[in-house]
Amino acid sequence: MLQLINIHKTFNPGTVNEKKALNGVNLHLQPGDFATIVGSNGAGKSTMFNAITGGFLPDEGQVILGGEDVTFDPDHHRSKSIGHLFQDPLRGTAPGMTIEENLALAYLRAGTHKHAFFSRISKADKELFRQHLALLGMGLEDRMKQPVGLLSGGQRQALTLLMATLVTPKLLLLDEHTAALDPATAEKVLQLTRSIVAEKQITCLMVTHNMNQALTLGNRTLMMDRGRIVFDVKGEARAAMTVDDLLEQFRKNAGREMNNDRILLSKVEE
Repeated sequence: MLQLINIHKTFNPGTVNEKKALNGVNLHLQPGDFATIVGSNGAGKSTMFNAITGGFLPDEGQVILGGEDVTFDPDHHRSKSIGHLFQDPLRGTAPGMTIEENLALAYLRAGTHKHAFFSRISKADKELFRQHLALLGMGLEDRMKQPVGLLSGGQRQALTLLMATLVTPKLLLLDEHTAALDPATAEKVLQLTRSIVAEKQITCLMVTHNMNQALTLGNRTLMMDRGRIVFDVKGEARAAMTVDDLLEQFRKNAGREMNNDRILLSKVEE
């Protein structure tokens, strides 16, 4: 479903602010893979997501999505096939528009028909929105005419998740999408994520700073450091791993200790 082949990206080359953000990233995701990604700040996680979504052109390498080379496709073309959630609940929705209008935009944007975005929402479409909102268990199905700006952070993030998956994407990118929420709300959004991804069998990449989530969510764990993937584990080897094992693999493959306080704190909290 996704191939990243030798992706390189350097920002501000030849200046004092030069930053090698991606340093030969290679990744192959099979359809239905749910991979968690862990790494310190600056490891290249979000930059890799931007390479996938078309936020910039890589200096070198290829991005292949669903068997199609999209390396030079603009981001608005890729957005039809890629769902993307951010850490900030305020991103991904239009606060001045109603819940129904936000869902309509997402539904039409991801439509496969050539002129789908210029179509109109039918009564049946609105009932579909209502049914999907009811599955969130937040009562939003009775507030479809209310502006999204009135929702809490957790409600907005749940709505954004629904918008990203209303039309099943080829790939779902979750960039610490529960990190800004309180623990109870974060757990609810995480449960919704598990349920939707499993039900629709969506290929998914999820960035997390929680080491336990990295080993228990999905079927695969990646670790990044200095713009490259330094560890990739799945199957029985992953099932047998502890958090300490994961930290040790990082030390061996990255050549240094993990030094991110949030990641290490998640181990202590468990």
